[in-house]
Amino acid sequence: MTGVAHFKSSERSFEPYGDDSGRATISRLVGPKSSKTMGAGIARFDDCSIAWTVLYDELIVTLEGKFRLRVGDEVFDTVPGDVLWVPKGTALAYEGEHATVFYALAPVDWRTRDIRV
Repeated sequence: MTGVAHFKSSERSFEPYGDDSGRATISRLVGPKSSKTMGAGIARFDDCSIAWTVLYDELIVTLEGKFRLRVGDEVFDTVPGDVLWVPKGTALAYEGEHATVFYALAPVDWRTRDIRV
């Protein structure tokens, strides 16, 4: 066995994410049970704003729709194919219009680490 995981889109499930459930959903694909270093998943944002301070380094790739990242007064509007790098400690808001994004983050075990920013 190679250890390779195949996440079929037809078998992917999404759960509510943030305070605006239904308009923001997430499908966590790679987590601490499968990797010691990185996490990854797919998220959807539609007419919502989810405030968060990232406690890890994050890479975001827009797959569908229009995704927006607000960082203070700065706004990053993205379309499919655009990539964002977000360093640990960034206070932001995830937003979108029918947006689907892929994200990768490190370290995967950020919830259990001393994560002061």
